[in-house]
Amino acid sequence: SYPGQLPLWTMTNLPFTSPSPYVAINTIRDMTAKFPAFDEELAKLNVKALGVITTGGTGLTGRDVTPEAIRPLLDKEIDGFSVVFHQISFQSVGVSTLQSRALAGIARATYIFAIPGSMGACKDAWNGILRHEFDATHKPCNLVEILPRLGEGG
Repeated sequence: SYPGQLPLWTMTNLPFTSPSPYVAINTIRDMTAKFPAFDEELAKLNVKALGVITTGGTGLTGRDVTPEAIRPLLDKEIDGFSVVFHQISFQSVGVSTLQSRALAGIARATYIFAIPGSMGACKDAWNGILRHEFDATHKPCNLVEILPRLGEGG
């Protein structure tokens, strides 16, 4: 595990696990209720959960509020994640991918990924993007190698 790592939330029934000893992957469901508590825990404990993956709530219905819950907390958005996710998702579900508002960013030097809740979308995001980016040996670059610099001031 990464120094200072504390699992704040429990992994739920997802089709993947972290391949890297440097990244703890946790999931949060029902972002409206739980993300503020997660943010408060990070601040209170001064601990980093290095990766948070949320599943569900990225669609277009009235109850899909994950992006609205996450965006105000982000220090930076990772715009390329959504672009790459949609390219991969298009191969699986065609133009139905436009119904997803998958997003990623950085909050308190912690990676946050919001992906659709379907098993297929979770697998697409993990197998097509995240398992590579959370692998410290992936070249030419990966998210693990820049972890120590996420909290740098500028």
